[in-house]
Amino acid sequence: MRRLLFSLPLFVMPLVAAGQTVANDSFDATGNRLLAQLQDGSASNAVPLWRGADGRWLAVQSGSESLTAAQRADAPLQFRAVDAATVQSSDVQYGMGPNLQAHVGVSEHNWANNQAPRVVGSEVGATYNTGRYSLGLSVGTDSVPGNANLPRLLPGALPGVNGLSGFDGSTQVNAHGRLALDAKSGIDLGASVGRVRLLPGNLLGVNSLDQKAVSFGVDRGPLSGSIVGRTMQPEAGVPGNMGYNPDRRWSSIDLGVTWRLPWQGQLSIGAQNLWSSGNGVNTPVGPEPDQSRTPYVQYHQDL
Repeated sequence: MRRLLFSLPLFVMPLVAAGQTVANDSFDATGNRLLAQLQDGSASNAVPLWRGADGRWLAVQSGSESLTAAQRADAPLQFRAVDAATVQSSDVQYGMGPNLQAHVGVSEHNWANNQAPRVVGSEVGATYNTGRYSLGLSVGTDSVPGNANLPRLLPGALPGVNGLSGFDGSTQVNAHGRLALDAKSGIDLGASVGRVRLLPGNLLGVNSLDQKAVSFGVDRGPLSGSIVGRTMQPEAGVPGNMGYNPDRRWSSIDLGVTWRLPWQGQLSIGAQNLWSSGNGVNTPVGPEPDQSRTPYVQYHQDL
């Protein structure tokens, strides 16, 4: 089923001509932006399906990116860039008016050579876009499909999420805003609040963690950069959080720059946990989240 969702745009290609024919008399600014993204390559495999005379429209979009290129600034989850992961995603977008659109999407994080189980995510949200500025809100979940035969039950046997080897799932509320400075540059702001669930019996000694993330990004043409701050803390007042301590808190800052190349390639340079705070050594209740500074240089090519 998930393969069908990720490949959905390929099956609806024959509908593109019909959708564009209906659209000829009623293109609005949102539709023009979508088509502009198709032309400059910033929206991979985006397919406009239908547009009504009242300005409503429907489109699907899918893509496959390197992990660092796909990391959204307002997303609270941090995957290790050095794990050579790829992200597949598909979105269904519905324009409800000239400035308002809703979307439903699914994503899948895969590691090279199946070093770890996949992380499957879903999101539903809406965005208000005037062209000069936009504001979006969404609710998302991520989970690791259960399988007793997978090595995820062995602590430290797989690439971690948010520095945690015992990651099981998460739920978060995201907000994202953008201010366009001109046709080729803009400023992005993001924030997220959520909760991470850990596998039973994890060495950290807690069942769940509260997490927050804030971000700031700028872009100019094919070049973009962002700085992301994250913090995690054991959830208070939950039975089973034996390792709860109000002083236990882990914070980090990531910094990255991505250059979108003319031949559909992307070059990303940056560092995860450029600055961090919190105890990074083993404690009586188990190891703390890995917060080691990790510089990276990553190249991704669309085929």
